Amino acid sequence: MRNNRHSDFDLCNATSRGIIQPLHVIHHCKMSSFRFARSALRARPSFLGAPVQRRGYAEAVADKIKLSLTLPHQTIYRSTGVTQVNIPAASGEMGVLANHVPSIEQLNPGLVEILEESGATKQYFLSGGFAVVQPDSQLSINAVEGFALEDFSADSIRAQIAEAQKISSGSGSEQDIAEAKIELEVLETLQAHVK
Repeated sequence: MRNNRHSDFDLCNATSRGIIQPLHVIHHCKMSSFRFARSALRARPSFLGAPVQRRGYAEAVADKIKLSLTLPHQTIYRSTGVTQVNIPAASGEMGVLANHVPSIEQLNPGLVEILEESGATKQYFLSGGFAVVQPDSQLSINAVEGFALEDFSADSIRAQIAEAQKISSGSGSEQDIAEAKIELEVLETLQAHVK
């Protein structure tokens, strides 16, 4: 008969199969892969937190997402129910609905499009920032600068692009040229959205 002490292997296998679930058992396991760690997390007791919500690809969602859109000097949305938010994530354009997979996304300069519950669409141009999608259908967007798209003038954008092009192709300092190239990139992105 075996002694009362289980081997690390037995405890790890029992935990990953859901036979025993105390979290202190995990500390005895020699976790050698991320896959094991993920299966151990799924086996945690239900009182430690709500299960991760999962949704199929084509499943319709009637819920709303709670949007918070914040700038350093202004809060544009504060936990407001909206239908969908389209964001310019660094990984590509992304639409966020209720029950979206949790993620943290870096935002490129670009257009954030908000489909409100009323059916109206609001558009804001952000200079960049971060979006955090949380499992409880909350989306927090933080940006340094952001303006309603309707506040921009197409003529003003064209004039600023011409000025930035002069500086970026000129003989200014390296810093001036680098700043002009960044400005040019942002202005060209903005110009693509302003009609």
